[in-house]
Amino acid sequence: MGFDPKVLRRIARAAKPSQTTCLLVARKGKVVGEWNWLDFAPDQPREVYSMTKSVTSTLVGQAQADGDLDIDDPAKQYVEEWRGTRSRTVTIRDILSNDSGRYWDAGTDYGQLPQASDRTQFAIDLKQQYPPGKVWAYNNAAIQTLDRVISRATGEPTRDYAEQRLFGRIGMTHTRMTADPAGNTNTFFGVQTTCEDMARFGYLFLRRGRWGDEQVVPRSWVKAAVGRPSQEHNAAYGFLWWLNRYGPVIGPLATDAPGQPEPPVGRIIPGAAANLFTAQGLGGQTVLVDPGSQTVVVRIGQFVPGGEDLYGARDAARFVTEALVDP
Repeated sequence: MGFDPKVLRRIARAAKPSQTTCLLVARKGKVVGEWNWLDFAPDQPREVYSMTKSVTSTLVGQAQADGDLDIDDPAKQYVEEWRGTRSRTVTIRDILSNDSGRYWDAGTDYGQLPQASDRTQFAIDLKQQYPPGKVWAYNNAAIQTLDRVISRATGEPTRDYAEQRLFGRIGMTHTRMTADPAGNTNTFFGVQTTCEDMARFGYLFLRRGRWGDEQVVPRSWVKAAVGRPSQEHNAAYGFLWWLNRYGPVIGPLATDAPGQPEPPVGRIIPGAAANLFTAQGLGGQTVLVDPGSQTVVVRIGQFVPGGEDLYGARDAARFVTEALVDP
């Protein structure tokens, strides 16, 4: 399949010490290499944290294709608590782009929100911090409000919609979205899945939303979600996917709010193709898609507190930039 076997194995072995539980490399729809460690079976679902966001984005795109919503709708059409407030002009597009201006700080987003028994209501009840479109922030709470949007627009729980509209249609048989104690679907984290299932998800986007003879996700949605930055603040971000486009780069714990340093300019994976894109999650969870070589790399690992730099998208990209000899 065009890879140097020795280099492929060397890069794979380098992933093991970072508590990797599974690693998969596929090209042109075929598995090139697959490794499973730490006594995890290939079909054993595990948490992938913020890779969930890319799944949530896809569900919004499918709901739009079904005519249930339009991403330029004000979110207040589905979140009645925002009517008559400063959040009344926030659109679904703003939430997908992470420039909604909804309240954000690290303590709220990574402490209070995950501990809330009703995460969707907690997120909805936060205040509007900035006008929409003015500030970029990787806002877990804002993304959690998409649970309300999707469920109200489609008329069914978000996790049920995901199973019927996405997972079941492409054979992601070991994947599920989880719920908070109040029964709301977690949309900013919480997907439990496998490397093989997430390879299917990556391949779906590599194929511009097509699975076999069926257009599961509109081609136009794939282009909007991963084909270009969704806003002007952060060149590295589409619709809840990370991009490798050149420009200002704002990471998940940074913001360009007033008083903050200017973001660095560059690409998140120097040396890799500009049209490469990734779904990423806490602890180095990665789905990397390189359209040029038709390669998908998936890595899932156990979260190690303080070990954020143990593995990441740059490491996954080595399969394409170093091991691929026949692109």
